[in-house]
Amino acid sequence: NCTQIMLCGKKSRDEKAGAAVSIHELEETDAFDDSHSNNRDSSTQNFAIYEVEGAKEVAIEFRSFSKTAGFTGARCAYCVVPKALKVKDSEGNKHSLNALWDRRQTTKFNGVSYPVQRAAEAIYTEEGQKEIQENIDYYLKNAKLIRESLTDLGLTVSGGINSPYIWVKTPNNMPSWEFFDLLLNEANIVGTPGSGFGPSGEGYFRLTAFNTYENTKEAMERISKLSF
Repeated sequence: NCTQIMLCGKKSRDEKAGAAVSIHELEETDAFDDSHSNNRDSSTQNFAIYEVEGAKEVAIEFRSFSKTAGFTGARCAYCVVPKALKVKDSEGNKHSLNALWDRRQTTKFNGVSYPVQRAAEAIYTEEGQKEIQENIDYYLKNAKLIRESLTDLGLTVSGGINSPYIWVKTPNNMPSWEFFDLLLNEANIVGTPGSGFGPSGEGYFRLTAFNTYENTKEAMERISKLSF
């Protein structure tokens, strides 16, 4: 039984806002998906869930390269299942989750392709780390521009800090798909309606910083000319 679960699933609006939390806020966490771990500015400290005392006995950590190094589609990630972590069966007997996970993986999964493995290896080289940080800083600059521009227009905005995603509360309680149509038809801008992430996303709209700074600036200028 989990007291709290922190997952970065596709249906989670909070995950896609990429709001960073402090290590003290993770003390009740059982599953920690840190796929956005590197999408923080270079001054922000990164950490693992296992820095929380006792986490090795209760927590699993997932990490993906999708946002770190543009691996979306390449599908490469890893998870840490501590040997100290035990689970109970229906009769209350404890078992090693590490052993169960190892059995599952070696039976059902053959691993990612060799080229993708080598690409993942390159991420941890000095050159790879430098290039990744340059990309992240560039996109965070875009995110800052989007966040500040929309805030200046009086819109309610979240995300965009330590995250390439910016969430906007649609003006005048406009349905998210209606806001999508407005931006597409009036400004030639495409974003993601929040309802696509589940019921809690309705009334919100997601924009991304994954573009050039020039295009991002142009998009903000077009939105500023709209009448909501």
